[in-house]
Amino acid sequence: MSTFVLIHGAWHGGWCYDQLRPLLEAEGHAVIAPDLPGMGGTDEELAAVTLQGWAEFVADLCRNAPQKPVILAGHSRAGVVIGPAAELAPEAIDALVYICAMLVPRGLSRAEFREQQVSNPDFMAIRLPHPSGKATVIDGPNAIPVFAQLSPRDLAEAAVERLVAEPNAPTETKQELSDERFGSVPRHYIECVHDRTIPIEDQRTMHELTPCKTVTTLEADHSPFLSTPEELAAALLKIAANPEG
Repeated sequence: MSTFVLIHGAWHGGWCYDQLRPLLEAEGHAVIAPDLPGMGGTDEELAAVTLQGWAEFVADLCRNAPQKPVILAGHSRAGVVIGPAAELAPEAIDALVYICAMLVPRGLSRAEFREQQVSNPDFMAIRLPHPSGKATVIDGPNAIPVFAQLSPRDLAEAAVERLVAEPNAPTETKQELSDERFGSVPRHYIECVHDRTIPIEDQRTMHELTPCKTVTTLEADHSPFLSTPEELAAALLKIAANPEG
């Protein structure tokens, strides 16, 4: 049986996987879905967050996983976290899974790569500065059409009410990844066709620039853990059964 380490995206927390967790656990797998340190914290805590710190936190979760293989999956912004975690601990991770996630080309930061992506004014309009200047927050009332337009309304409303401040530093840090370490871990991509946050064109550009062992397509919005949890679970279970692709 596998351990799934599920890392949440920007403004979210480990709670976003609450619909997915029981589907994986029902098959006998372990699930670890933490909140990344500093999320929604004080001004000082937000300013102290670094990509290195998050990568070390995730790498330690993988090293201490209760059973193998370890499938490290990240949603959205978490793509910039799971790659550096694999750079730190490739021996502890059997597969990386990018769930409509930022698979940023090496040597670029998320912020730099945004300049090369499709213009997305609807997303940028709900992304607001935090008073600290070190983070961003989301305009919750207007987030559902961008984040979860296909998801059950009650789940989407509950989710946007739980969104918190997201520190800036991790997405402003370049992806320093090597072939020897990061490149040794099999990569898989789960693309979401109806994503209005990271449009499908951008998802496909990313996994073409950084090829993956497998690509799975879901008829989902940016929150497949809400809109298509059964299909997402099936995709993850298939990867766990054959991490090498």
